[in-house]
Amino acid sequence: MDLNLLEGQAVIQAATTAAPLLGFIILIYSGIINFRPDITDIETRIQDVPSIYTLNETYDFIIIGGGSAGSVLANRLSEYPFWTVLLIEAGPDELPLSDVPILFTSLQKGPLDWKFQTQPGGKYFCGAMHGHQCNWPRGKVLGGCSVLNAMLYVRGNRDDYDNWERLGNEGWSYDDVLPYFKKSEDVRIDTEFIDEKYHGKGGYQTVEHFRYRSTLSDRFLQAANEVGHEIRDINGEQQTGFMISQGTLRNGLRCSTAKSFLRPIKNRKNLHVTLNSMVEKILIDESTKQAYGVLLNKFGITREIFVSREVILSAGSVQSPQLLMLSGIGPPQHLQSVGIKPIVSSLGVGKNLQDHVAIGGLTFIINKNISYPTILEVLNTESVDSFIRDHRGPAYWMAPCEAMGFLHTKFSDPTVDKPDIQLFFGAFGDNSDGGLFIKRMEGYRDDVYKAMFEPIFDKKTFTIIPLLMRPQSTGEILLYNKNPNSHPLIYPNYFASERDLEILVEGAKEALKIVLNTNIMQELNVELNPNPIPGCPTDDTRSDLYLRCLARKYTMTIYHPSGTVKMGPDNDEMAVLTPRLSVRGVNNLRVVDASIMPKVVTGNTNAPTIMIAEKASDMIKEDWGFGGDFNLDDEKNFDDFVGMARLEKIVKKIKSNLDYW
Repeated sequence: MDLNLLEGQAVIQAATTAAPLLGFIILIYSGIINFRPDITDIETRIQDVPSIYTLNETYDFIIIGGGSAGSVLANRLSEYPFWTVLLIEAGPDELPLSDVPILFTSLQKGPLDWKFQTQPGGKYFCGAMHGHQCNWPRGKVLGGCSVLNAMLYVRGNRDDYDNWERLGNEGWSYDDVLPYFKKSEDVRIDTEFIDEKYHGKGGYQTVEHFRYRSTLSDRFLQAANEVGHEIRDINGEQQTGFMISQGTLRNGLRCSTAKSFLRPIKNRKNLHVTLNSMVEKILIDESTKQAYGVLLNKFGITREIFVSREVILSAGSVQSPQLLMLSGIGPPQHLQSVGIKPIVSSLGVGKNLQDHVAIGGLTFIINKNISYPTILEVLNTESVDSFIRDHRGPAYWMAPCEAMGFLHTKFSDPTVDKPDIQLFFGAFGDNSDGGLFIKRMEGYRDDVYKAMFEPIFDKKTFTIIPLLMRPQSTGEILLYNKNPNSHPLIYPNYFASERDLEILVEGAKEALKIVLNTNIMQELNVELNPNPIPGCPTDDTRSDLYLRCLARKYTMTIYHPSGTVKMGPDNDEMAVLTPRLSVRGVNNLRVVDASIMPKVVTGNTNAPTIMIAEKASDMIKEDWGFGGDFNLDDEKNFDDFVGMARLEKIVKKIKSNLDYW
């Protein structure tokens, strides 16, 4: 095709794409505001404490970070009416548009995103991205990453948790954590699709199938089955296999942890939530090594807020280690290098960074004329009307991952249920949105889009994304400086282990087999996009050589950073936390989020993070003398609790008087 003609078509495409996208968003937002009170949900939204001066001087518990873990903790700890809890979130409340599944990619790189980026990967990773840096979206909003993510509900593998226990973390085996997965869950999926005894009913977090999907997802599952893969509930007894994606949804809409765990308890008087509030550091007594509060900044005004029981850090795998280091907890040499006085030496803070790296750009062209809508074709008034009036239609679509699977490559034992690759099936290609959302979200350069996707801009496509499950490569988080507003330095070290790259390439080859070597997919006359990524061998885009190069160029993260404040036994000098998630060397300080994982789980990390917070809540209650299921509706339990609370107040009063004299 003539280059000038191609460029002209690209300009027309951009113009004709932007208008319907913008119009769709405006129309659907207007429809939500006027006709969807279930989404605006004004009556149950969390009320922000408007001024830093109206906060209490002291709380029993201060939770830093209102994300996937922090929201759960705030709910469970405030169940006891005599415990005062402060939840601190750096961002605002979630927006009505964040509920709409099809718009999830538009939320990233916006005001609800911290907009982190990795350090440049050079020739090793992120080579197709601007500055060789991959985007790392993190939620800066109440609900955290559960507001920005793809809403996929995946628990991980039984052996993930059994291995945590083998590493010296007593109480974290699969049998120990399964009750907490079930406790948090309210599954709303037909029983024919799930393994019932592994799911919960009546919990705060609703789990559903996405309300809209294309016909291609069923075809993809049939193709996987054709080459020998089982179709099963991967959140059930066994993980290896394929399924239609399960999501953290309620009535087809995104169900963040803010919606699921915080809105139902908005009237609890003992829970305060302060939004748009940054913790600049955790206050630690240098002589006693006890955390006694936080330095809080809200709208440029700073104030010390004190704690009588614990500070709980739930800022995520990037910012939990950052805040520990800003507070003087971490590797001493690194802290001193940025001008911070070390208070507690903890060598593992920021280390052990793990992520599920993936290959992007495996786009397949459908050459048969079938009834299969592209994203642009559904951005119309009919879809808006269906969404607003009938609560149906493509607005409920999670196109990037309609189905998923876990499989073995030649590097893992197929007789053991420990798959080493996850596949996402996406009913779209990077060409499908005209380069407005996917290109922006991933951050790759214009020349990459121009070479790979502009030549097929008018084609119907789909994508398969292979993800590496158990990376051997680990990275680290370092401070840029001692300014809490500066982004930390993120070194993911993707493919530092050559074995990681080899496993991922084998995963890509399994994806090619499912698509190109099955009768059910070849009925559509499917072919791999023949346009190679710039800088890679061009003779065979199915070769190992090309796929290795593609992985280093179109490096994707599915946003699962973990392990940077890991738990472990006393004899592990890199273990920042005890198995009860207390920070070693500091009293009254815990960390509760995905950073505590000694090894990243096999699959998406949102559901495991919710589980971690559920389990941590019980640990905290036990450590403060309220273990087990303590039901305040029971008259005896209530009387016992009141008696203990009164005794504690008396002790506090005596201590206060002694301190005064």
